[in-house]
Amino acid sequence: MYPHLFGRHTVDAYVSSIDQTVAGLADRVRAVRQPYSGASVAQLQEMVDRVDLDTPLGSTDAALDEIGTLYLDHAVWFHEPTYLAHLNCPVAIPALSAELLLAAVNSSVDTWDQSTSGTLIERRMIDWTAQRIGFGPAADGVFTSGGTQSNLHGLLLAREDRLARLADSGHTPGDRGTVTGVSREAVLPRLRILATQESHFSVAKSARLLGLAADAVVGVATDDIGRMDPAALRAAIDLLRAQALIPMAVVATAGTTDRGCVDPLAAISVVCREQSVWLHVDAAYGCGLLVSARHRHLLDGIEHADSVTVDYHKSFFQPVSCSAIVVREAATMRRVAVHADYLNPRTATVPNQVDKSLQTTRRFDALKLWMTVRSIGAQQLGEMFDQVVELAQVAYGQLLDQEDFEVAMRPVLSTVLFRYRPDWLPVADCDRLLPRLRARLFGDGAAIIAGTTIDGHYWLKFTLLNPNTTAEDLRTVIDLIRRAGAELLDAEWDPALIAAPQAVTTEVGANANV
Repeated sequence: MYPHLFGRHTVDAYVSSIDQTVAGLADRVRAVRQPYSGASVAQLQEMVDRVDLDTPLGSTDAALDEIGTLYLDHAVWFHEPTYLAHLNCPVAIPALSAELLLAAVNSSVDTWDQSTSGTLIERRMIDWTAQRIGFGPAADGVFTSGGTQSNLHGLLLAREDRLARLADSGHTPGDRGTVTGVSREAVLPRLRILATQESHFSVAKSARLLGLAADAVVGVATDDIGRMDPAALRAAIDLLRAQALIPMAVVATAGTTDRGCVDPLAAISVVCREQSVWLHVDAAYGCGLLVSARHRHLLDGIEHADSVTVDYHKSFFQPVSCSAIVVREAATMRRVAVHADYLNPRTATVPNQVDKSLQTTRRFDALKLWMTVRSIGAQQLGEMFDQVVELAQVAYGQLLDQEDFEVAMRPVLSTVLFRYRPDWLPVADCDRLLPRLRARLFGDGAAIIAGTTIDGHYWLKFTLLNPNTTAEDLRTVIDLIRRAGAELLDAEWDPALIAAPQAVTTEVGANANV
């Protein structure tokens, strides 16, 4: 018998190992006071390279000690209140309990005979999410690894839907042969996806993976805070058809990565219905609004989408990975089903999730969400998301009060775009300063923030997904940014040698009704 394999004969050893692991993790979390150690890539690379993987340490205890030094001492801690960088959240404790269960049992929710009730739990969580979206009883979906996979899946379904509808009308091939002499391969280069420049980069990646043309993603104009313009969308669709191109899908975003804005879903859905174009809503970030008591109206119109991306590991406070693609009509998912006699034969009388998933072997990630909803409920999840949305307004107000900071726009969700810029510093020099300022903060480790480029200029960014972050924490980070910026300027910039500052709009869309 092999003593390191989990089972009834080794369960005591398992309990001992888990107890030791949890105790060690707890000790470190109690001691953490900032989101990162500040170690450099070179320092960590040297530590990892020194490990001889061909010489075992001989015990789990020793391996835990080693990984404590290699990983835990230098992990980025998303639960720390001064971590304000990316769409990473502190995780719900019930979900961590679920992780323990699903890892040990190791169910694979691709087929019924590997998961049984796990399949039913996942399906129930999809139904629950579909109801929150506003879909009817015909809805369906499946859990995925994240928003990128969900967006790919949604656009794959859009492609197949468009090809099927064209085949039915006699303009393109079905599953066999050709119709009116036009091959499937000839149609693919004509398919177009309409999205804004604010859309997630996975839209362009998906177009490549789906075999579409290099210019398949067509940009749609936005308003002054980055939301898709429905009138511009209608015009873009008309122009594509005039060019004998085929609108395959529109991607609207509920929570853009850079600005955190929400496209006008209701108006966009009207255009898509009138034009018979698939509407995919990327709500990877804004899905927290599904359980919001105070901001749910921002998603009005999402119920008219054909497919929706939901990232529970962003706005439902779940551990990575926990995401889903949800569709309004279950029949659309069956268009991409592939059957294997050994796994999911066509004659199966039990539910097999692999029929609709891009993955085969797949973790039972739905258990984490189930445990969270059953433990603390949707209302508290919504309250936590509402808290970070409102915290962004606090940060916005604090930054407006600073003479040496600029803000890009009033926040819509929990993203705040701003920059440190003393009044004597030209915009071009500010653009060079801010990436270095951000890197300096990361190297110190006391706070982590993000950065991005908007309209050709560099901006710093708070992405607030920790409802335990306070206004005082925000003030602390603002002070750290100012101190780091001032030190860099003192060391490398001489105001006397710099030309008069350029005129710049310090706030974009600040007075917009959002």
